[in-house]
Amino acid sequence: MDLPPLVQTFVLHFGEMGSRWGISRTVGQIYAVLFLSAEPLNADQIVERLGFSRSNVSMGLKELQSWNLVRLRHLPGDRRDYFATPEDLWEIVRTLVEERKKREIDPTLTMLRETLMLTPSGEAERHAQARVAETLELIELLTRWYDDVRRLETDRLVQLLALGAKVQKALELKDRILPFGRRRTPSGPAVPEEEH
Repeated sequence: MDLPPLVQTFVLHFGEMGSRWGISRTVGQIYAVLFLSAEPLNADQIVERLGFSRSNVSMGLKELQSWNLVRLRHLPGDRRDYFATPEDLWEIVRTLVEERKKREIDPTLTMLRETLMLTPSGEAERHAQARVAETLELIELLTRWYDDVRRLETDRLVQLLALGAKVQKALELKDRILPFGRRRTPSGPAVPEEEH
């Protein structure tokens, strides 16, 4: 590797983490080099910096393009392809989450829905189908939440994330405040006041 120590530390770690996130170490390291680079890089520059074979770099770049995580660039007077990551870190995060949803969550939702359309043949399958229904309900709830959140502008999303545990406190406060004309029963739920 022909990288400054700080860059090398990040690149090596990103490669290790990439293998835990479902991409190869090589692809993770290619992405890290592009992410830290101040200018777009061509495949030969990536080969030189990482010491990988040209074919490994080409395959890694194709995989990163399929994930929409790198952008193809052309420089004036140069016929080679150059690659860069988006400048906006939030755009990278949004793209990564969207791509993972398409590849992992959406097929799971399809399978769960298809499973619920089957007729159970006995008690064991009825029980299994009930568990599948619970799982589908949870994933659909999370997916709806994700759809709402992804439409937020970045500033709003940052504000939401910065709230952290304050969200729970706000929900607890909401539970204590009842709409006008409603009272809390001893068991807790609000019921309309009786008319006199």
